[in-house]
Order: sequence, then structure tokens, then C-alpha cells
Amino acid sequence: MNRSSKAAAAVVTAAGFLTGGWAAAGPASAVDGGAPPPRDRVLWGSVTVPPGRDGIVEASGLSGPALGFGSSLTLVAPAGAKVTGVPLTAAGYRGEVAADGRSAAYTATSAESPWQTGTFPFVVAVPADAVPGTRLDGCVLRLADAGGAERASGGCQVTVGLPSPVLSRPESGVPLGNRPTASGTAYPGARVTVSDQDGNEVCGDTAGADGAWSCAPGRDLPAGANRLQATATMNGVSASSEQIQVSVGSPPTEA
Repeated sequence: MNRSSKAAAAVVTAAGFLTGGWAAAGPASAVDGGAPPPRDRVLWGSVTVPPGRDGIVEASGLSGPALGFGSSLTLVAPAGAKVTGVPLTAAGYRGEVAADGRSAAYTATSAESPWQTGTFPFVVAVPADAVPGTRLDGCVLRLADAGGAERASGGCQVTVGLPSPVLSRPESGVPLGNRPTASGTAYPGARVTVSDQDGNEVCGDTAGADGAWSCAPGRDLPAGANRLQATATMNGVSASSEQIQVSVGSPPTEA
């Protein structure tokens, strides 16, 4: 199938990114809620990851007193999730994941001003049975000095997203009628909408228990070249398929 290399940006991706601003130690006022106001800002951010996938929680540099050798940054995974990796390769830091996957930490080993430059990624795995649109509570970020005293803290909001739907039909390169049937797979129970290149809704369906969906336009599509894309939505989160190039009816004759 000749699918377009350009896909519209999906709300949900297989790997989401979280950035957190650092502040002086204080109460974690937004560990499981929305973003705190600037005056109360602590370590905080958000990421959306589909069920059964990994996402990257990425914290950025400290804007406070420098912490030296032996200081550490720890992420405690939200309920049901696990930390599976600490992929930072920069010199001056050592990463380690707890045996049970409940937490992971970076420790400063030689950096002159630890935590003040660069970003610090943690890979978080969302369970396969997590329900799209729900938020996994309990994600915590903590920065401690070499003696273990907490110097900054906060939380990260991990939202369960949707896997991208698949638009398997119609196929590119095959002459289509004016009302081609669209079909594919999506997360069971998700509402799937097929749109054309102008963003107009072509048709829609709800994915069954097996993930299959199918729909046909209620009106003729314009003749000629077009692009179709499927978007799945469930519980306030959504994801889009790749776009496919199609040709409906006979293309216009050149003058």
C-alpha cells in the first residue's frame, strides 16, 4: 500500500515527553493535579502514553543552588506503571532502575554543576490493561543532595492515551467509486472518524470488541485526488492514522 509519508500530528504518540522546571524545595502542590501557578512551581509536567507502550518522562535543568557529587534525581512511577530505563548517556551521571521498576534515579558522579544543564529522561511503561483517558496517579520527582536531604520535589501527570488507528482500506492506487468504504482497526470501543484532505468528515464508526471498524460515506466524494485519514477518540484522548492517497472516479481532464 502506498501511504503518504506525511501523517497529521496525533494527540497521542507512542512516546510522549515531559519537561519539568526546577524550583527550590517546597511542598509538591501539583503531584497529581494540574500545573501549579508560577509562584508555586515545583518539579512538574505531563505525558500521554498508550496502553502497553513506553513514554519518556524528561526533566530539565535546575535553576537554584548547585548540588554536588552524590546528589540524585529520582522518579517514582505512578500506580500500575513501571520505570524501565534511564537512557541518559551524558558524562557525569549514573542511572539505575530499581529491581521492582517502581523507581529509578540518576546520581551525579563528576558533573561540575549537576542538574543545571541538559535533560534527564526516564522511560515509563504504561500497563496494557490501562483504560485510555484515565490518569495514573502517584508519579513523583525528587531531587536530593548527597546526604539524602530533599532539595526539590514535585509530580508528573501520566495520562493513558490511545494507540493510533489503522486505515487499511481503501487502498492507494486502486480506482475508487464515489462512495468508497473505509475500514481498519482501532482500540476497542473507540469512535473512529474518517476525514478527507480538507478536514471534512467522510464517515464514522465505533470499533468493535475485536477492534474492527468500517464505514461508508453518506454522500459522493469529489472526483480526483484526495487524502483520507482515520482519527480514533475515547474518553477525551485521540490518535490519528497515517494518511493515504486516493483517487476517486475519473480525474479532471486537463485543458
